[in-house]
Order: sequence, then structure tokens, then C-alpha cells
Amino acid sequence: MVRRAGLFSAALLVLATGHTSAAGIDLSKPYGNKSGCINKNGQQVYAEDMLLLNDTEFITATSACTFTEKKTQADGSLVVKSMCEAEGEDGQSPIQFTVKRSPKNAKKLMIADEDGTVYGEVSRCR
Repeated sequence: MVRRAGLFSAALLVLATGHTSAAGIDLSKPYGNKSGCINKNGQQVYAEDMLLLNDTEFITATSACTFTEKKTQADGSLVVKSMCEAEGEDGQSPIQFTVKRSPKNAKKLMIADEDGTVYGEVSRCR
């Protein structure tokens, strides 16, 4: 009986772990706003509001950030450390931001900086 209880506990642990990773954010396909998704394969059009997020970078109309570290939090959000180049500036700066599910629409992601300033919301590109 003890052995069965141990197996049952192990099975629950596997299920709980699977649930946690399933709640995480999958960036294997790009997310963006309308102009970001138009530009997902390279600069097609210029738009002031462009946001494009994928597994390795976050791009806006005026900056490009390359991820150096990604860490999934207990709530499923993703904390990303990156090195960013800003238009008109020399060199790169370290920036950390958080990607989490939108409180309004679970299919959208919200991107915010360390201070909580929201860059915007993005949807999975088609």
C-alpha cells in the first residue's frame, strides 16, 4: 500500500509540473500588434506603434532587444533580461521586462518594463 501511495504522489507531482509548464508562455511563434506581425519576416512597413515579440527578441519601432535570459515565474509570467539597441544611440543597454497574459484576453500577451510601464499587448501572428 505504501508503494502505491508513493506512485500516486509521483504521478500527482508529474501532473502538477506539467500544469505549471503548460501555464507558461510559449514564444516559439511570434506575437505582435498589427504592424509588428506585418513585419515578422523583416521590415515591410514603418509604424510608430510596432511591437514584435518572439523567442529571442523584442522589437519596437525605435528599439531592438535580444534576450540574454528568460525565467518563468510561478504565476506563468516570463521575466526576460535583454540587451537593447535604441534608435539614435550608440551601444546596448541592459533592460528587463515581464511578459504575461493580458487580464482582458488570455490569448494576448502584455509586455511591461521593470517599473510596470506597459509597452502594449500583442497577439499571436498568423
